[in-house]
Amino acid sequence: MPEAAFQASPEVTPIVWRDGKFLLLDQRKLPEREQYLMCRGARETARAIKSMVVRGAPAIGVAAAYGLAVEARKFRRSRLHADFDEAAKVLAAARPTAVNLVWAIERMRGLMAGVAEGADPRELAAAFIEEAQRMHAEDIEINRALGRNGAALLNGSGDLMTHCNAGALATAGYGTALGVIRSAWDGGSRFGVYATETRPYLQGSRLTSWELARLGIPVTLVTDGTVGHVFQNKSIEAVVVGTDRTAANGDVCNKIGTYQIAVLARRHGVAFYVAAPTSSIDIDCPTGADIPIEERDPSEVTHLGGRRMAAEGINVFNPAFDVTPNDLVSGIITEHGVVDGNYTEGLAAKVAEGRRAR
Repeated sequence: MPEAAFQASPEVTPIVWRDGKFLLLDQRKLPEREQYLMCRGARETARAIKSMVVRGAPAIGVAAAYGLAVEARKFRRSRLHADFDEAAKVLAAARPTAVNLVWAIERMRGLMAGVAEGADPRELAAAFIEEAQRMHAEDIEINRALGRNGAALLNGSGDLMTHCNAGALATAGYGTALGVIRSAWDGGSRFGVYATETRPYLQGSRLTSWELARLGIPVTLVTDGTVGHVFQNKSIEAVVVGTDRTAANGDVCNKIGTYQIAVLARRHGVAFYVAAPTSSIDIDCPTGADIPIEERDPSEVTHLGGRRMAAEGINVFNPAFDVTPNDLVSGIITEHGVVDGNYTEGLAAKVAEGRRAR
């Protein structure tokens, strides 16, 4: 993927479509450098997703849509559907846990239904680009609505805590969990945010703290092992996290370490909220036990900055996500309101509302 000469605006812009080119902010380089990479097709987009150039369920979905759009320019007239299926398969394999990836691919697949073999690939690509841009704009508006709904739950009685990164960088813009936090801040509430470092990939220290500082919201970075001590000694009103996939029963799959924070929050009487756009709610997945959990390269645990920090010859278990059972969740915040009771019925209703809105 070649580097692109593009300067970021003051607002965090993780995904850019400009002059027919698809660019991604390389999140591996943050916070030291803001560098955009150009993706010229499905395989480059899949590599960007797998290698964490772009991350976060909503952002991955929008990126996949753009990846299919630029790939469609190369489809062959006589094999449009086969070429689409091949590109979709490559993208779907990039990250198995985030449901938005498959959701976006299936939405683009819907455009293929009425396309006959022999159609002009350029016209198909134009339709794909228009749909990807629509998804991009929709995601930002969804996050803003979700942010407003979540902000209404907060009363300013203490500071907040978040885990991993569910800000603008994890979406098409604005953010889900950080969307709630920034909406509350913009509405006049004043608080600090405790951001966990989020080992082993350090999304909290590298990305969340950078976003919050950029927004002018006071942020205190803590190690993952400090969470219990924070609950014991600081005034925390609520935990707000994102989700890569939420099961039909309200079990929440999010970055590894989320479950233990939820357990500690319950122990200390702190509300635990999940910011979940309806596109990340998988009604076809009965419970969290049915969610595939991605395991990543052991070197993420054994090495730091390219230097080995652990002994040779040891075993490493490096799951990227864990599942928080629904009974530890105080409420699931969507763009269509908050579900805080019967998750099975409530989430199904919100997803249906989301589909009607689209």
